[in-house]
Amino acid sequence: MASSSVMLDYWKKPKRRKVVAPAPGLMTVNDYFSNTPRRLSPAELIYGAMRLADAPVPRHQSAVACLFRALDRHVREHALGRVWLAPLDVVLSERDALIVQPDLFFVSNDRAWIVRDRVRGAPDLVIEVLSPHPRIGQTRERVGWFRDYGVRECWLVHQDTGSITVIEYADRTISRTASFKRGETLVSTVLPDFITSLDQILFE
Repeated sequence: MASSSVMLDYWKKPKRRKVVAPAPGLMTVNDYFSNTPRRLSPAELIYGAMRLADAPVPRHQSAVACLFRALDRHVREHALGRVWLAPLDVVLSERDALIVQPDLFFVSNDRAWIVRDRVRGAPDLVIEVLSPHPRIGQTRERVGWFRDYGVRECWLVHQDTGSITVIEYADRTISRTASFKRGETLVSTVLPDFITSLDQILFE
């Protein structure tokens, strides 16, 4: 894990940086929010390029709903922050024109300032339900974005195998990766008291 001085720096609000205009043909964050029609399909802005995806299938949404209920109950009971679910835009970087829509994410009380007119900053925890892949982009690139832009932890839920991979980040590097099979109690640094298994979440 990172040293205490690194972790203190990690929690500081990022300094405002000048927004650089994208290359011709690409979009800014403002373009994405202001100059595009209302979208019924999931969409993300990846370094200025919009990506669209098909609507999720029932199996995927069932898993998302179960995860949300379990996490939201835990977070509310312990007054830890808020759990949010897609479709909701998360601006990881205005300068780099990077906006994602994770399936679910958790924002702690200490990070509540990122939830404004939009979610502008990195959530503490991001959860992606893979069935068998993310609906937008590739798993590896998404894991890299979460690392580079300050997410503390990422859960990858593998529906086909009934397992979950927990990826911990520290100082914008991957500090630990652990996989939990059916029935095994998952371990989370962001939510250390959330003691349960994926089986219990999906089939309670």
